[in-house]
Amino acid sequence: MSITKSLNEIRTSIPDQVTLVAVSKTKPNEDLLEAYNAGQRVFGENKVLEMTQKWETLPKDIAWHMIGHLQRNKVKYMAEFVSLVHGVDSFRLLKEINKQGAKCNRTIDCLLQMHIAEENTKFGLGEKELYEIVDSEEFKSMENIKIEGLMGMATFTDDTDQIRKEFKSLKKTFDNLKQQLTHIDTLSMGMSGDYKIAIEEGSTMVRVGSSIFGARNYS
Repeated sequence: MSITKSLNEIRTSIPDQVTLVAVSKTKPNEDLLEAYNAGQRVFGENKVLEMTQKWETLPKDIAWHMIGHLQRNKVKYMAEFVSLVHGVDSFRLLKEINKQGAKCNRTIDCLLQMHIAEENTKFGLGEKELYEIVDSEEFKSMENIKIEGLMGMATFTDDTDQIRKEFKSLKKTFDNLKQQLTHIDTLSMGMSGDYKIAIEEGSTMVRVGSSIFGARNYS
């Protein structure tokens, strides 16, 4: 099936208020351009270098989302153009994003990544850490980041009840945080295998790759 056809099929399965991030990691520019020509403008990458190379060569109205685990020493390479950082999983990383945002004279939109999966391989904050960050005076004084919401990844399992339970817990954390950070409106949860459950549980942003572009290319 063509990328255009796959993309359109997924679009029809997603409510209008849910943002589709096309996860284009490892994919060549031609594949991204096909999705772009079909109307897709939001792309997700998990490697800063690859995202930067694509940003340099592809149309400038693309919104680039950094969806992978982000190392602090890589922030400077994407600070001038990244639209949204999904995986802010430590205060130290947030401070670095704020610092690099100041150097570029821009405010960088971020999602705080929560650890919701029953796996040690997934990164993310615990609830205690989340509130330690947002309650701190240093956080309140940061002028070059803006927290737009939360992100989380469910356990990689066929057990839909478990996936649903994890998404429910993230939605609850999001609702609680919204009482404090009243402007937040983005809940990024759900990928190719579980985005429909995520949407049912309140996701406003889904990250879909293989269902659009086919299996990943690992060289």
